[in-house]
Amino acid sequence: MNRRRFLESSAVASAGVVAAQAGCAPSVPATTPAAAAPGARATGPSSPGGFGEASQAFELHEATVDSLQEGMRSGKYTARRITELYLARIEALNTQGPELRAIIETNPDALIIADALDAERKAGTVRGPLHGIPIALKDNLDTHDRMTTTAGSLALEGSIPLQDSFVAQKLRAAGAVLIAKANMSEWAYWRGLNASSGWSGRGGQGRNPYALDRTTCGSSSGSGAATAANLAALTVGTETGGSIIFPASIMGIVGVKPTVGLWSRSGIIPISHSQDSAGPMTRTVRDAAILLSAACGVDPRDVATSASAGKLHADYTQFLDASGLKGARLGIVRNIPGFDARVLQVFAQAIDDMKAAGAVIVDPANLPSLDAGSVFNAAPLVVLNYEFKANINKYFASLGPNAKIKSLDDLIAFNEAHRDREMPYFGQERLIESNATSGLDDPRYLKALETVRRWTRTDGIDALMAKHKLDAIVAPTAGPAWLIDHVRGDRFDGGDSAGTAAIAGYPDITVPMGLVAGLPVGVSFFGRAWSEPTLFKVAYAYEQATKRRQPPTFMATLG
Repeated sequence: MNRRRFLESSAVASAGVVAAQAGCAPSVPATTPAAAAPGARATGPSSPGGFGEASQAFELHEATVDSLQEGMRSGKYTARRITELYLARIEALNTQGPELRAIIETNPDALIIADALDAERKAGTVRGPLHGIPIALKDNLDTHDRMTTTAGSLALEGSIPLQDSFVAQKLRAAGAVLIAKANMSEWAYWRGLNASSGWSGRGGQGRNPYALDRTTCGSSSGSGAATAANLAALTVGTETGGSIIFPASIMGIVGVKPTVGLWSRSGIIPISHSQDSAGPMTRTVRDAAILLSAACGVDPRDVATSASAGKLHADYTQFLDASGLKGARLGIVRNIPGFDARVLQVFAQAIDDMKAAGAVIVDPANLPSLDAGSVFNAAPLVVLNYEFKANINKYFASLGPNAKIKSLDDLIAFNEAHRDREMPYFGQERLIESNATSGLDDPRYLKALETVRRWTRTDGIDALMAKHKLDAIVAPTAGPAWLIDHVRGDRFDGGDSAGTAAIAGYPDITVPMGLVAGLPVGVSFFGRAWSEPTLFKVAYAYEQATKRRQPPTFMATLG
C-alpha cells in the first residue's frame, strides 16, 4: 500500500475527524507571476510535431554523464557551455512553449560556478564524474546560496537556509553545477485533501511532458519532468511514500529511492524521519549509480546515516553488469490491486525479457502487508502525522531567529491568511491533523511505528525474500498518468508498488518498461535494506536488454 492509498483508507476510517494527507541577494525565478497564476493552462500542438521536434533538435538531447564528460575532455564543450545550453532549454520549455513549470527558479551563479570548474579542469584537476555536470535539486533541499528553499510554499518565499543540506554539500564537492530548484507538490504532498500532484503556490501546476494535461504524480514532480524533458543533466528528488518512484515511472525515467540512511536528510524539509530519503532521478541506470555514489556518507546531523557505515559504496557503477539478470532469483508480486490490464500486459513482456536474460522467476511472491487490511492500513498515517509535526518544527527552528515561519502553527495561520493564493484548489487538512498530535513518546505513535515496521520489514520484505531465496522483488511501478483535475484532485485509479519499500525504509529502483497509450510505465526492483548493489545489477541488466525509454514529445493531450 502506498502513501496515498493509506491516506485515503485512513480518511475513510476516521470519519468525523479532519483526515490526513527547505544575507544573500534574491534568486532568479523560473516562473513569471502570470505563468504561476492558479489555473493557467499550457498551449501546444496536438500532433507529434512542434515541441517534440524541438526536443529532438536540442544539442544535449538525452545526454548522459559519460557523454558530457567526453565532450569536456575533447574540448567540444566546457562546463559553462553545457550550463548555458541547459539554462536556455529551461527558458524555452519551462514557462514558454509547453510551459512545463518543472523548474521553480534557476541559480543566478550557475555560470560563475561553471567557469570556476572549467578553470580547475584547465589546471589539471577533475574532481570526478560529476565535474561540471548541471544538476537540479528539488525545492526542499537546502542550499545556502542565492537560491531559496521553500517546498513550493509562499510561506517560505525568500527563505535562504543557514547552511547547505548534506546532499547539496556533497554534490558541490563532487564538482556539480547546482543549476536550479525543481518545482514540487507543495510540502511534498503533505498539506490537504484532494490535492493535485505537481501544484505549488510558488510554481503553479507542473505538467507531464508526455501529455501536458496529465499529472506529473508524486511530490518530486518537477524533478521528474525536468529529467524527462532534458532540462538538466540529472535531478534529485525526495520520497516518503512513492514521490521519487511514481513520477519516475509516469515520466519514463529511472528513479532510485535509497535505503533510509544511505543519503543524509539533514537540510531537507521533512515529513518522516523513518521514511524520508532523497535520491537520483535520471534518464539511465548508470547515471543514477554515478549520482547516488556522490552523495553517500555518514553525517553527524542525521543519526540514520550511522547505519550506513561499512554498508555504503564509493562507486555504485562497479555493480552495473549487462549480464546481471543471469541466475538472479526475482519474486513477482501479484497481490497489488488496481493495475490496468494494459499495464499488466507490458509487465508480462518485461517478465519474459527477464527470463530471456537468464533470470529465475518466482511467481507469485506476494507481500503480506498488501493483504493485512485494517490491522495495517491505519498505522502508516498515524506515523506520518506524528513525525511530520516533530520534524517540521525542528526544520523551522534551523532557519534561525529571523525566519518568518517558526512553527507549524505559523504555517497553518499563514495559509489561512493567504487562502486566495495558497489554497485556491485544496486546503490544509493534513497540516491541521498533524498539528493536533502529541509527542513521539505517545503510545499510539509507538504502536503504529512497530506495526508498520513489522508488516513491511520483518514479516514483509525480509520474510518474503528469505522464504524464496530472492535477490530482488519485482512489480509494475504504477499505472499511466491521469488527467490533471483541480476540482477533484488526484485520481489514483491505477495500481502502484512503492508503498511497502517506502514504509520499510528499503531501497527501490524503477526503470522504464514501455508505454500504455503513449504514456510511460515502469518496472520496480526492490529488496532488503542496503541491497542497492544487487538492485543496480538487475535493473541495469534489464535496462540494457530492453532499452524501453522513449523521450517525450510534449503532446497537448492524448486521445
